[in-house]
Parts: sequence; C-alpha cells; structure tokens
Amino acid sequence: QVQLVESGGGLVQAGGSLRLSCAVSVSRFSFAAMGWYRQAPGKQLELVAIITSGGSANYADSVKGRFAISRDNAKNTVYLQMDSLKPEDTAVYYCYCNLQYGYWGQGTQVTVSS
Repeated sequence: QVQLVESGGGLVQAGGSLRLSCAVSVSRFSFAAMGWYRQAPGKQLELVAIITSGGSANYADSVKGRFAISRDNAKNTVYLQMDSLKPEDTAVYYCYCNLQYGYWGQGTQVTVSS
C-alpha cells in the first residue's frame, strides 16, 4: 500500500519561509510524477507545483519565483521550499503521487500571519 507522509507545515509570519517534505513509501518512486496541491478554507483544491520523473518543474502563477519543488529519489521524498510567504498562501497542503494510479497524503496545515 502506498503511503505519503507530509511534514513541515506550521505557523509563520508573512515574508517568512517553510519547507514541506513528503516521504513516499513506494517502489519505483523515481518513475513517479509528484505534485503539491493546496486548499484554502472555502476554496477549491489548487495545483501549486509539479515535478516530473525527469525533474522538470512547473508552478502556479501565484507562487512562481517564491516556491521551489524538488525531489530526492534516494530518499523517496519530494520537497516544497516556500519563501516570501503571504497570508494568501494559508491552506492545507497536500502531496500527490502519480504512478499509474494517483495517491494523496493526509495534508499539512500552513498558516501565514500578516
């Protein structure tokens, strides 16, 4: 059974930084496309960033230049470095693994105070 465990969320002031991690218990992790999504209260789920098995990354316009997604295939882990955080980044952040089927983590709360 595939499990995704996120960590690194928390409370931070505007302008601060956080790094989210997502550890994935799956073989062939290096073949998976990975993504981070978020959902703010009362809003729809939003794609934040994705990274392909080859390491190519794409970002939502709202986070370009502030967030960076990366992966460590040796550790079966994907990261989301979040800098220059804004109050509108407040949301539950979910890790997603696309490897033939899609798998979700349980989510981690990020709260940015003004």
